[in-house]
Amino acid sequence: MHILLFDDPAIRPHLLPFTFTRPVAALRCGILTIAEKWQRHLAAPTVGYLTQPYLQAKFPVSADGVVAGPALVINGAVCPDAVLVKQVLALRPGQGLYYNELLVAAHLADAALVAELVQDGLAEEKQVTEPITVIDRPWQLFLRNGVEIRRDFALLTEGRTSQPVGDAHTIVYGAENIFIEEGVKIRAAILNAEDGPIYLGKNSQVHEGAIIKGPLALCEGSHINAGAKMRGDNTVGPFSKVGGEVGNSILLGYSNKGHDGYLGNSVIGEWCNLGADTNTSNLKNNYAPVKVWSHTAKRFVDTGQTFCGLMMGDHSKAGINTMFNTGTVVGVGANVFGAGFPRTFIPSFSWGGAAGFETFQLPKANEVAERVMARRSLPYDTTEQAILRTVFEATAEDRVWEKAK
Repeated sequence: MHILLFDDPAIRPHLLPFTFTRPVAALRCGILTIAEKWQRHLAAPTVGYLTQPYLQAKFPVSADGVVAGPALVINGAVCPDAVLVKQVLALRPGQGLYYNELLVAAHLADAALVAELVQDGLAEEKQVTEPITVIDRPWQLFLRNGVEIRRDFALLTEGRTSQPVGDAHTIVYGAENIFIEEGVKIRAAILNAEDGPIYLGKNSQVHEGAIIKGPLALCEGSHINAGAKMRGDNTVGPFSKVGGEVGNSILLGYSNKGHDGYLGNSVIGEWCNLGADTNTSNLKNNYAPVKVWSHTAKRFVDTGQTFCGLMMGDHSKAGINTMFNTGTVVGVGANVFGAGFPRTFIPSFSWGGAAGFETFQLPKANEVAERVMARRSLPYDTTEQAILRTVFEATAEDRVWEKAK
């Protein structure tokens, strides 16, 4: 049976800038992406994506782009748990599972009927028996991260044996809550898993003097640099490097915050870099709820959260000593630098800082993306180029200085 994860049109726009460059289900919360969670829970060899046409080449619906026959169609914003998975697997053809008005999953006798599902609904509707986790706003990613690390940790480690710490100079607390995959290297660190699990992915490294408090997920090939302070509820996605002080934050993957500086209550996309001593504010001086820019509402909206830091889209960079104010949203492909606090909404493909912005033109952005991806031995191919071109065109109206010319 096909497993298809769809972008809910009522949710995807609210998860920009991260969903400019990926389906909703490709967002990482905890150790795994939402798609990877479903794939493991359902023991599926692969999953497909029902997403925006310009993303479909990178995130296909199937290996050959065609699906036929029975399918479970699942909302890509919904994180699975054991109870929900049982309800999804119990669906019969023509049945849909709802959380109030939200479609969670549907069982289709023929995957080709997806369009009819969207247009006409289902023959029989069932309600979930317990509340579920829906990631429908960017800040939900870091708010749910600690819980999802715990869930993913249990899912990934059940029935398995951890590799040993293997370093006499590393101090360990709560050893039963630490799982180490093959190829991990740890040197003279402190691992404290008393308040939550620590997962160290394949070939990851924890360098000298790093202090790690769980919950924490260090994904495959990533590094926690010497002297780093990881304060809990953190995810470092695959092939990333992190240093300085980090609390309740997610790096989706292939990004670097290699130096000192504070990152808190934040989500950083892929192929990003935060220069030395970059700092984020995650708390207003008056302790008021934080407002952030909404690409959908085209205005700042109240998160209802006292703590909220930086939301940075893919391929964006910050120069040394950059200061991000509370609740800053940076789009895709931006380059931020200079003294002072830049504005709290930085549109995609911006170039500049507090002194003002101009457009980071697409040919130059392409050159940077090609160089950065080559450092991870990955090609900046025509598929990647087409995605960035589409985002550049779609976000032109956000770059208000272009209209003034």
